[in-house]
Amino acid sequence: MKTLLRHYVIATFSLLAISKIAEGLYFGQGLKTLLLAGIAVMVVSIVAKPIINILLLPINLITFGLFRWVASSVIIYLATLIVPSFKVIGFYFAGISTKWLDIPTFNLHGIWSYVGFSFLLSLITSFIYWLIK
Repeated sequence: MKTLLRHYVIATFSLLAISKIAEGLYFGQGLKTLLLAGIAVMVVSIVAKPIINILLLPINLITFGLFRWVASSVIIYLATLIVPSFKVIGFYFAGISTKWLDIPTFNLHGIWSYVGFSFLLSLITSFIYWLIK
């Protein structure tokens, strides 16, 4: 039970964080949809992600694990199917310009928007799980 709660909190926080970093995630009913989307992402991650990772194992071995974010894009897509008011409209990143780092502005549409959000979801959840350990 404690592990499920931890997965739920991390999934919900990650969805909130990526919606603040990049625009394009639509939570139709606000906080209620965010919480339901967190449940959907948690359930799909626990149930479907191992199956997806086994199916993508040859590609992951060839790319040394760089292809694992594809599983996250499938997770986001399945979560949008489960929660009807949770949608991925597009991916818009405003960019970052600092003294040491410049990341340009970019827009992604269609399937590429799922890829952009999955990359951010993988990055944030991996960082949070690394912090916990």
